[in-house]
Amino acid sequence: MGIYLNSVSPYTMYKSECSKPYFVDKSMLIKELLPLAEQGNNHICITRPRRFGKTVMANMLGAFFGKGQDSGPLFSGLLIGRETEIMKHVNQYNVIYISFNELPRICRSYEQYIRRIETRLLCDLKEAYSDCRLSQEDAVWDALTQVFAFYGEKFIFVLDEWDFIFHRDFITKEDRQDYISFLSNLLKDKPYVSLAYMTGILPIAKYSSGSELNMFLEFSMVNQQSFSDYFGFTEEEVHKLYQGYQNRTQPPLNISMEGLRSWYNGYHTASGERVYNPRSVVAALGCNQLANYWTSSGPYDEIFYYIRNNIADVRDDLALMIAGEAVPAKVQEYAATSMDLRTKDEIFSAMVVYGFLSYEKGRVSIPNKELMDRFSDMIHKEASLGYVNQLAKESERMLAATLAGDTQTMADILEYAHNTELPLLAYNSEAELSAVVNLVYLSARDYYDVQREDKGGVGYVDFIFYPKADRNADSIILELKVGHSPEEALSQIKDKKYMLRFMGKLGEVPGYTGRVLGVGIGYDKEKKHHRCKVEVLKEKTM
Repeated sequence: MGIYLNSVSPYTMYKSECSKPYFVDKSMLIKELLPLAEQGNNHICITRPRRFGKTVMANMLGAFFGKGQDSGPLFSGLLIGRETEIMKHVNQYNVIYISFNELPRICRSYEQYIRRIETRLLCDLKEAYSDCRLSQEDAVWDALTQVFAFYGEKFIFVLDEWDFIFHRDFITKEDRQDYISFLSNLLKDKPYVSLAYMTGILPIAKYSSGSELNMFLEFSMVNQQSFSDYFGFTEEEVHKLYQGYQNRTQPPLNISMEGLRSWYNGYHTASGERVYNPRSVVAALGCNQLANYWTSSGPYDEIFYYIRNNIADVRDDLALMIAGEAVPAKVQEYAATSMDLRTKDEIFSAMVVYGFLSYEKGRVSIPNKELMDRFSDMIHKEASLGYVNQLAKESERMLAATLAGDTQTMADILEYAHNTELPLLAYNSEAELSAVVNLVYLSARDYYDVQREDKGGVGYVDFIFYPKADRNADSIILELKVGHSPEEALSQIKDKKYMLRFMGKLGEVPGYTGRVLGVGIGYDKEKKHHRCKVEVLKEKTM
């Protein structure tokens, strides 16, 4: 057993994961990879956004295949344990497991970084294969070739976070090429490689512009269906976790399935299946609280990093996405490797790769509330976003005016929006209407669950604002009409019985005791003029 060679660390980490209350068994990945290891000289790279379970799967593979620890009892209790023929292979391989996200104590250069990896691996090989008389000055691939020649030994390589080093400030363009060459020399056309399993965020194609790493088959969430089931949580898996949460959590239960879906769902595999962010789901159930568990160095700086070079081109699409719309984009995953994103498609491609946007059928969107909150932080604070930032700042005043029935202030804010640079107020489509309403009521999301096109009565309401925490707070039903009066919008609310959403009938939303406000907003395209009307549809009940 060594630091990298047949290390006990993957077993220790995976065993700990299996003992957690919200563990999801994805051990059948082993069944798909075993034939590749048996064939020999296979290379796969699986890329996913952060927090999608890549390291958990890497630890699982190291624990199952490696000789460092008897893991048979652990896997016998998992799904793969039912596969008798597969279980014959447990702990039968030499595994070299390297997590590339570890740095030396002092690391100011690529040379210091890679020297640590080479030194550790050579030490492991010298100790395990002392008869080979390996030298500490050998290249690691020469040492491995000598081990193969002397013992006939082959290895499974499990390489986690292969792209970590590209995010370090001290790495130069030349360093990146040296690193690619290191991986190529280590893995390409080597008789000692049974399987190279590599994970990361960034695709390797862009960095390997020549033939250095062309032996890898890449599997991403956007373009490849293979292995999709093993990264992220499916609807069925989250439902099972939620049942466990209901059984083990003492009242009050602060989380619903609808809440989990709203906060953490919204990603898509290449096959079209929706998946949840696994880390956030587990954290929410464990803490009994829906919250933003996407940690970062700041509330919005990561998102702004991608758009800062071309705000003008992406601003309108950002407004539409914040409104809940999906916008067209040509996603090219390799664009994420660029340090100088310029075009809109490059920017959105990078944001998809890093998990800030979801991609499906040629369109990108903000996947869920967890990410929507971060986008909201950004547009509230970043003045360079122009009208989007201005309307976000006005949104607190818009909500207060609505609750107070101050229709003049409401109209003034909409007029202000129209008289700025806001092209969305051309009102050429339903999406543009939605974008405007979402922007001017952006702050309402702090207090309300805002639903668009929600079923109510005998039709679909443009917007319903459900109070989040205070059931005694005012609720809002909003209709926006172009070419019609606000009175006509209110009539539609009444005629189509949208109020049934708050009447506690079978299948409707019960328990709200505050007022229900009907809000009608009319826009005259000829006069370019807004009118608003607020009416109390139901008084507060005790």
